[in-house]
Amino acid sequence: MRMRSISSSKGPGRRGSALLAVLWLTAALSAIAFSVATTVRGETERAAASLDGLRGHYLATGAIDRAILYMMWGPGERRPDGLPEFWDIGVSRLYFSFPSGDAVVEIVPAASRLNLNAANEEDLFRLLLAIGAEPAQAREIAAGIVDWRTPSQGPSFFDRYYLSMTPSFRARHASFEEVEEVLLIRGMTPELFYGSYIRDPEGRLVRRSGLRDCVAPYGATNLFDVNAADPALLLSLGIYPGAVAQIVERRRVVPFRSMNELEPFRKFAGPGAQKLGIGGISIYTLRATARHRLEDGRLAEGRRSVAATVKYFGPQVTPPYQVLRWHDNAAGDSSEWWQ
Repeated sequence: MRMRSISSSKGPGRRGSALLAVLWLTAALSAIAFSVATTVRGETERAAASLDGLRGHYLATGAIDRAILYMMWGPGERRPDGLPEFWDIGVSRLYFSFPSGDAVVEIVPAASRLNLNAANEEDLFRLLLAIGAEPAQAREIAAGIVDWRTPSQGPSFFDRYYLSMTPSFRARHASFEEVEEVLLIRGMTPELFYGSYIRDPEGRLVRRSGLRDCVAPYGATNLFDVNAADPALLLSLGIYPGAVAQIVERRRVVPFRSMNELEPFRKFAGPGAQKLGIGGISIYTLRATARHRLEDGRLAEGRRSVAATVKYFGPQVTPPYQVLRWHDNAAGDSSEWWQ
């Protein structure tokens, strides 16, 4: 009887310990299950986002290919309303709707940008003033751009500065291949390069152009496309501010299609008006931004942009064009075309 009472007194304690162990084990398994579920969910979302990006990439690439064809076919074919069936000089955007999604292609002629590899220091200086640089800063950056592209004849003032930085680097002393190289120039700031926002006389925030909106490795030096040149570039050419505003408003409504249409502006626009033209050199940058279509017909939230710099040779050459630069991750179109 005594042994039986001792055994019965230890029974509930053992059962309580076992129950506590089961509870701890259940909690541990629940935590592991939650962690696994969270990981699986995250990986699923990342895979879906990657798939959306891949679809958008191929859609944007296809839009670039179609835009190249439209530009080669040119303004010959006309719709009943008189608009070009494919593309015409002065058209800055092409909109495409595919079964798998929508895309917009921005068309930027090289003649609308100042040639980063050929512009002289004074032209660069005036442009930097137009985008908001202080005179001393503008002078330093302009000199630095010229130094960067000039073959080395021994360490320059800029070379010694770059080598003193951490991490240090060397100037190319060769032609600019990408406009982003300007970010390395002494005195350049992200605000000057990418642009910024300022308040207009009415207190509203408006965008101030950056240097990347006005220059390109393939650009013009003497004749600039009036339909696409940035207002800051027009100002730097010596065109009066009032004339710049009128040109921007006119081309927003309808592009200039002939020199006869441009001539009235050239008469009063200022000393730089003789540098205005229509079209220009045969190099264009095409930037496509695409959104693929979901199963319910809506456009996906994610966007993907690619860009190509294309040189056209004409139908007498085979192939009639050459892709000079290709960018798989270009800056996306900021317009609201997809709404």
